[in-house]
Amino acid sequence: METKEKTFVRLGFNQKDTSELIEQINLLISSYHVHYQKLRNFHWNVTGKDFFDLHEKFEELYDFAKVNIDDLAERVRVFGATPTATLRAYLDASKIAEPEGIPSPDDMVDQVLSDFEILLSQMINVLETANDLGDVSTIDLVNSMVKQTEKYYWMFTSWLEEK
Repeated sequence: METKEKTFVRLGFNQKDTSELIEQINLLISSYHVHYQKLRNFHWNVTGKDFFDLHEKFEELYDFAKVNIDDLAERVRVFGATPTATLRAYLDASKIAEPEGIPSPDDMVDQVLSDFEILLSQMINVLETANDLGDVSTIDLVNSMVKQTEKYYWMFTSWLEEK
């Protein structure tokens, strides 16, 4: 049975072409949401001599995550698909785990660094698929996320080295 593919004339992609990309973006959205909530948790619950530095930095990071989540979800909508949008779906699909208890400030930073590695890996998967499709808009969007996430990774790694 031959299926009739709906072509998005203005974009030049069809639903079959973008299905893998949409799936990967939705996986990234799910991981990003768990990361976002973890950052909120750490922002609210960090204590000790590093409180002021980390409290402010965690807020900066969750603001960055919030913007990226929104941009990714809107990119999924551009393709005529529905972004993942429930807490259950985020938790089921996320490669990032929720924290257990309230970690120490150093453990919080370690978890953020681990999250960055997971997010960067998922971003690379999105980039490779977008590149195969010739999807320059998704490439541009995710490249900017990679660049800033790598910078944050370097900053937090440097923060840990001072101790």
